[in-house]
Amino acid sequence: MKIVHRLLGILIAFCLMWILFITSIQAVVYWNPGYFEKEYTKYQVLDDLPPMTMEDLLDVTDEMMDYLKGDRADLHVTTTMGGETREFFNDREIAHMEDVRDLFLGAIFLRRVCLVVAVACLALLFGLKAKVRRVLPPALCLGTGLFFGILAVLAAIISTDFSKYFVVFHHIFFKNDLWILNPETDMLINIVPEGFFLDTAARIAGLYGALVLVLFGVSLFLSLRGRGKK
Repeated sequence: MKIVHRLLGILIAFCLMWILFITSIQAVVYWNPGYFEKEYTKYQVLDDLPPMTMEDLLDVTDEMMDYLKGDRADLHVTTTMGGETREFFNDREIAHMEDVRDLFLGAIFLRRVCLVVAVACLALLFGLKAKVRRVLPPALCLGTGLFFGILAVLAAIISTDFSKYFVVFHHIFFKNDLWILNPETDMLINIVPEGFFLDTAARIAGLYGALVLVLFGVSLFLSLRGRGKK
């Protein structure tokens, strides 16, 4: 029975890791005021676009981000560029962003599933009359350590050649070549250059790592205190 208790605890840990990961992504790209303006300024993206204001570009970005989280029905966004009113995104970009939205919403859905699974596992532990205060912290330490260790290895590999693994990522998660954009005709690739993705990945990794370390630290503290009392 102790093995079952430990497995349930590890499963809870894995679910929490995914919940924290998706939450970290949301925190960086949605809950970080001024982030896009700062990145656009850093990489001087307006220089690679037909003449437009930063305010208009940020309005387009807001509409794009609303679309990705399902708060906007389509990505037909009209703005002023080069002194004329036109749609910012072309058909190819819109088709690619549909794939991106499906991926993002799928990750959000999986986070909800993980939350339900974690609560169900916790309820099952109580139902099995497990000593949750003794069983859960060590299991969380183990599960968190295993999951984070795997991610750390992946992060180390990716950091050796971000461009290469950025392409590999797209080949894995997209079944078409719509993500291959032309900077001469496609605005999307100009407003989010590779440096933007690198900065964003670094911020997500930093926040996620901090959250995981807090979870691991609390679990370790409770685990050691439980052993001391025992």
